[in-house]
Amino acid sequence: MKFIDKVKLYVEAGKGGDGVVAFRREAYVAKGGPSGGDGGKGGSIIFEATTSLSTLLDLRYNREYKARSGSNGMAKKMHGADANDLVLKVPVGTVIYDERTGKILADLTEDKQRAVIAKGGRGGRGNTRFATSRNPAPTICEHGEPGEKYDLKIELKLLADVGLVGFPSVGKSTFLSVVSRARPEIADYHFTTIVPNLGVVQVKDGRSFVMADLPGLIEGASQGKGLGHQFLRHIERCRVIVHIVDMGGTEGRDPYEDYELINKELGEYKYRLLERPQIIIANKMDEVGAEENLAIFKEKLGDAVPIFPIIALLHEGVDMPLYAIADLLETTPSFVTEEEEVENSVLYTYESDDDAGFEIFNEGNGVWEVSGKRIERIVQMSSLGSDDGVKRFAQKMRNIGLDDALRVAGVEHGDTVRILDFEFEFYD
Repeated sequence: MKFIDKVKLYVEAGKGGDGVVAFRREAYVAKGGPSGGDGGKGGSIIFEATTSLSTLLDLRYNREYKARSGSNGMAKKMHGADANDLVLKVPVGTVIYDERTGKILADLTEDKQRAVIAKGGRGGRGNTRFATSRNPAPTICEHGEPGEKYDLKIELKLLADVGLVGFPSVGKSTFLSVVSRARPEIADYHFTTIVPNLGVVQVKDGRSFVMADLPGLIEGASQGKGLGHQFLRHIERCRVIVHIVDMGGTEGRDPYEDYELINKELGEYKYRLLERPQIIIANKMDEVGAEENLAIFKEKLGDAVPIFPIIALLHEGVDMPLYAIADLLETTPSFVTEEEEVENSVLYTYESDDDAGFEIFNEGNGVWEVSGKRIERIVQMSSLGSDDGVKRFAQKMRNIGLDDALRVAGVEHGDTVRILDFEFEFYD
């Protein structure tokens, strides 16, 4: 299966159904009155996390999702049918961003967790809702509210407790295959691992945790070099970092320099990765000169980080680091990134206070354009095909202060005011 961990989508919730203008017309029923029903609610776009998926591949080939609109209301006060919500399933660990603002809309970290990303529009009201003692037979109804729409950026961040880091070909995949049932591709050339691999590690004392083998980092990875930079985001959620070092120096590199270079890349990445506890695994201890290299390594490093010598290929010494990792996980809380601290991660989108505002632009030649979420929604939901509807729209414009704002902006008697596709002449 192809590993896809980043996609862009356009989602649009369904429009609410229109309300209708209708009157009872039954024999022997005098003054039947209004009977127009309300429109149904539009379908929402909902994302649901599931453990049955491990990649965003299902979203790769369809970049646009639109929910159905609600049904229109009917006579005899019958309510239009609500549209079904559109549920998109994504892997656990998926983060959903508003591409325009960069704001996190949802962070799905548990199985079956749901997030309403685009809310379906409410149905418009039928003329029954507008009957009053002063106007018992209204010819007013509302159109359905448009559904919310977003350009989304979706990223998958693997939910692993432990992340394996190190230069290419130091034995990360071999170690993962030895301590878990994962079967990553293993070969004697660089970048054998080109996608992250996950494995569940069962310690002999009964404890278990999830370990991720990430593609090999190289110098400059945090600036985009090599393959590792594509997958650094997957280590953001790891609570413990296991740094595997080729202590045999099989490729002519110095083990301590390797360790310093990888830590430098982790430090330059944006999520304070070096603040996580780290364990060093000295691999390939069967190579010539490995013991001498380990002694030099310990002398330079000191006692700051525990070091466990192993021979992963021969399964030698692999138990001790697993116990140490399990012990660290018991005392290490989940790590909150700066982005998660700053952004308000939500599971539902609500209107902000800014939606009530509007802006007025002078287009020249006596033409003015008004924009703003709330005022545009009023136009979209207004039924302007009757005198009652136009009067109600004019009253709403006065109530939100548009009349006074137009005068202050310099709009004169007879000028044209445009809101979306609707135009009217301004009378002072």
